Amino acid sequence: MSRHPVPGAPVADWNAYRRLLPFLRPYRGALFTVLCISLLSTALGLAQPYLSKLMIDQALLRRDMGALLRIAGIMVALTIAGFGVNILASYRYVSLSAAMLYDIRAALLRHLQTLSPRFYGSFRLGDLISRMNSDVSDVQRIASDSLLSVISNLLFFVGCVAMMLWLDWRLFLVSVILVPASLATFRYYQRRLTDLTRSMREKGADLGSFLVDTVMGMRVVASLRAGEHEIARFNQRNDAFVSTMLRMQVASFMTGALPGALMTVATSAVILYGGWRIIDGSMSIGTLVAFMTYHMRLLSPIQTLMGLTSGLASARVSLGRIFELFDAKPDVTERPDAVPLSQAGEIRFDHVAMGYDRGTVLHDIDLTIPAGSLCAILGSSGAGKSTMADLMVRYLDPIAGQVLVNGRDIRDYRLDDLRREIILVDQSPYLFNDTIAANIGFALPDVTQVQIEAAAHAAGLDAFIARLPAGYDTPAGERGMALSAGERQRIVLARALLRQPGILILDEPTSALDEETEQLVAGRLRAALPSATIIVITHKPALAQLADHVVRVENGHVTMQQNREELHA
Repeated sequence: MSRHPVPGAPVADWNAYRRLLPFLRPYRGALFTVLCISLLSTALGLAQPYLSKLMIDQALLRRDMGALLRIAGIMVALTIAGFGVNILASYRYVSLSAAMLYDIRAALLRHLQTLSPRFYGSFRLGDLISRMNSDVSDVQRIASDSLLSVISNLLFFVGCVAMMLWLDWRLFLVSVILVPASLATFRYYQRRLTDLTRSMREKGADLGSFLVDTVMGMRVVASLRAGEHEIARFNQRNDAFVSTMLRMQVASFMTGALPGALMTVATSAVILYGGWRIIDGSMSIGTLVAFMTYHMRLLSPIQTLMGLTSGLASARVSLGRIFELFDAKPDVTERPDAVPLSQAGEIRFDHVAMGYDRGTVLHDIDLTIPAGSLCAILGSSGAGKSTMADLMVRYLDPIAGQVLVNGRDIRDYRLDDLRREIILVDQSPYLFNDTIAANIGFALPDVTQVQIEAAAHAAGLDAFIARLPAGYDTPAGERGMALSAGERQRIVLARALLRQPGILILDEPTSALDEETEQLVAGRLRAALPSATIIVITHKPALAQLADHVVRVENGHVTMQQNREELHA
């Protein structure tokens, strides 16, 4: 069974909203205050139609100017008070919704940091970005614009119903005769709208993934003259997205318009029946005017709630897609009783086996790398070397055996300590869109320029940076693409050396360097980390010749282990 979310998996109707409760709990006191303010605002709004009844029956029909002035003054005062209360409720709620959605984003980012490279290798990048950007933004828009409107309109709806029943219960029955048909129509189109929203999100993610894939492969597209081919593929995905969007727009319109039309017919029935009651003498004009005002205001929250359906359906789908990411299970978790790791040294594979969906990659690896040594791991592509590196930094856990650091299973250590003491520089160096200095000192707020320059020197960057007009302040560009592959490799190496790890793992660290630069970097490694354990996964002889131990891995098996004396012999 897959441990990762499947794009497009069905989402239960309201489960996504229920799962928001842990994010709401820290703000329940403030939300209760907003609810009380909304209740006050509703009460002020409900008083206005009843004042109109008093104005007609007690002031106008009795020709009482004093009563007219008093009632008019009360109406003006309530209007001003309602305006102020509504602003206060809206301001407080928007600030709360922004804080809650920050918590969701932060929790999602923290969760994504726990997932292994295997997750990111199997999940479409465009779909992931769509969920983190478009879906979270959609939830934020609905939370800040719609949920307060839902609360206030529900309160106003309940208040209007209570006032209409109090004024005349028989007229109320006439006014709600078409409500069941209106709600049935509403429910039908709501379900259709939810399905179409989910489909549009999936097609939007598919379109985003295509664009990311094409832009990142633009050199290949240009070199193979495949521009029109890519335009045709884009057109196909775009047509599917637009078609779904148009069908969703029709469903959204029908969700609000058709039930609203049925309620308008009910208004005509109220006018006819109420007019007959006045002519018959069993109802006052003021009562009918007040009832009609409440009835017309009753339509407003119903139509508003119906209009909000498309937004709420979209947010429900977006929440479902976000929580699918939360449901992705980490391949690695920290034990509750994990112990600290102060200084990593020896690392040992104790009959380790590792496999993926495609089969077993490592078979019964039994290997010891002494503390403070420099070990070179050699082997052909696909032999399992990079998997060994992932196990040593605990991106993955073995399916059999154990990896030990300082004689203890690495699963016993705190992950934060383990990742501090064991650093992997992989074969695909990644730089952030920032300066060279910021990339070397990434996530080290107290690092000094002297420390950055020392790490750059150890990585052989001196001559390269000396040629740059802006020096260390030179931008690296998007993903470091303003620099060559070799320059990116050395900057990432400097970033790792700056952290002074107990164990440094280098996966093809000099694959893009010329022989002279490679020898320069290789010669400075030990001086930069005099007591650390250095593990180099390489095909290059310059690094292997410096090793205290050489290990060869083929087809997931250790086929050779030699120390320095054996190598010289």
